[in-house]
Amino acid sequence: MDITKFVVSSRDKALLYGDYATYRSQLAGKLLNSRRKLSIATKNRGKFHPKLQVTAEQIAQDNEYVHLQLLTAERTWAHAMAMKASHSADTKGMTGKARSHIVSRLEKGSHIAYKLADALSESAVSGASPTDILEARAYAALLKGAAQFEKQSWEACLKSYSIARVIYSALATAAKGDIFSDLLSETIDPAIRYAAYQAKIPRTQPIASISRQAFLSADAGLVEDIKHLNPNVLKQDVQDGKQAVAEAESAPTTLTWRGREVKIEDAAIAVAWAAVLAAKARLAENLSSSSSLQPKDKAAAYDDILTASQDAVDATKQAIDELKSEGVTQSDPRMQSLQITRTAVNYELVSWRIGRNRVLVGEDDGARLDFSETSRRKKSEEDMTADKQEAPGRLIAKLKEKVVLYDGTLQSIEAVTELPGVANDQELSSRLEATTEYFTALKCLAISRSHSIAGNDVNALALVAHALDECKEAGPVLSAGDADDASSPRNILVTKKDVRSLFDLLNGELQRARALVEIHNLEKSSNAPQTFDPSKPLISQLSNYPSGAVNLDNIVVYPPRVDFIPVKPLFLDVAWNYIDYPDKTVQSSGASEGSQAQEKAAAAEESKPQKRGWFGFGGR
Repeated sequence: MDITKFVVSSRDKALLYGDYATYRSQLAGKLLNSRRKLSIATKNRGKFHPKLQVTAEQIAQDNEYVHLQLLTAERTWAHAMAMKASHSADTKGMTGKARSHIVSRLEKGSHIAYKLADALSESAVSGASPTDILEARAYAALLKGAAQFEKQSWEACLKSYSIARVIYSALATAAKGDIFSDLLSETIDPAIRYAAYQAKIPRTQPIASISRQAFLSADAGLVEDIKHLNPNVLKQDVQDGKQAVAEAESAPTTLTWRGREVKIEDAAIAVAWAAVLAAKARLAENLSSSSSLQPKDKAAAYDDILTASQDAVDATKQAIDELKSEGVTQSDPRMQSLQITRTAVNYELVSWRIGRNRVLVGEDDGARLDFSETSRRKKSEEDMTADKQEAPGRLIAKLKEKVVLYDGTLQSIEAVTELPGVANDQELSSRLEATTEYFTALKCLAISRSHSIAGNDVNALALVAHALDECKEAGPVLSAGDADDASSPRNILVTKKDVRSLFDLLNGELQRARALVEIHNLEKSSNAPQTFDPSKPLISQLSNYPSGAVNLDNIVVYPPRVDFIPVKPLFLDVAWNYIDYPDKTVQSSGASEGSQAQEKAAAAEESKPQKRGWFGFGGR
């Protein structure tokens, strides 16, 4: 009957181009078509017939009755999700009436699904296979768990989701279907993890172990059915639990951060930190084992260490919250140790997050210009030709993706600077500032390349020059660290080699951008009106550069002819003093007599007696 495939495919098709309200309206149309196929649809102006419970005999006659029940349950689920989505933007949160309405819709859907499972369980009459019965039970438990999740009944929610998880895990290993795996990873596992967190279950306990314990206490008959289908599912959970206990016994007792060693007193933090160290070793081994991995494959290798680091952060936060609830002050040694641990585990989480972004942008932190595909498939000759003729818009879109990753990296570095104790560490603060300048230079380089592709050479030159300035400022600080470790995976640490290669690349890009701007200016000047006149001699147009050929037969005028020569007026003023003109003596004598008269008038004014005293009185 493929119950799970029918439900998941219907959701995916509807939610691909619409929302939950669209899905609900589509289900209403499908329900009407299903009733018409079964000849139970109420006709126009006809008498209404109450909906009867589907029996095993009806299912044996026509499997459309199974689809009818599934569509009815899915419509209630879509209605509940549409209401939840409409209230998600409320600032004050969801009201009690809205939550109770959502819960009633989900409970109605789970009730319909359980009735269907009971009808299918009569396999002698309905003809259903054990797989069909388990899929119906898992679907009913999934809807029941969603209703209990909204009611915030965490223990019951864990049991319902655990039933669905164990059944789908068994079906995934038996049928090897991707539908079950996607349903586990995207829907069930996050719900179990959150419900376990609300139920005060340590995050160090694996999800498989949590679901196994809840499943064993839920239904004994269902346990026998799972063991009959695939007994290795529950055995694997036991092995995971033993491995978790072994890891707890070998967990570290101390943590070192910036030369300070603190004691780990909380068991959950110790186990989580041990998982971080183990994931770090596995990451280094996975990346060093193969040098031909694509960027997406390398980024996927960071998932384990990011999950382990997040678990360590959550465990530390929970320990601090517990001490605060007990009234422990900040000056207490236990609280001081936890604050240092909190900074260390948060720095570790952000560091690996930045490393994942650095792997995604490509080689040399994205400084190398590479627009190749990141998938594993081999390219054909047609694909290679298409890459060579790729549109500028697609190239700019790929550069925008790099800029988004650089922005995420810069935001992560800013989050590190806000951690407790980082501002007081001058060395770490200066290195974080230099790291910010390094990634800012990479961001400017990516934006300048997009401007260059778009034809804005001047903007590209300005951005490359700014990127080079940022790299120059970051170089001395980042190059003053310890020796480079080429074997360690990418993280927040920027090595000397990274800074040196980026500096050399930016120098070359700067010269290239300058050349492009110069070529642009020359092309612009060549398109201007021609000022050089080939008919005139070349010696009279020395200030104009000839863009075309020069007539070497017209360099100078020969034989020379008399022509006007511009002379500076200053030469005539100097020559006036040395040349005797006919009327020079008369003008000079008149000028001397005028000067003597002016001197006599000035002397007479000086010889007049000056008045003294107040208002001229009192003078002699």
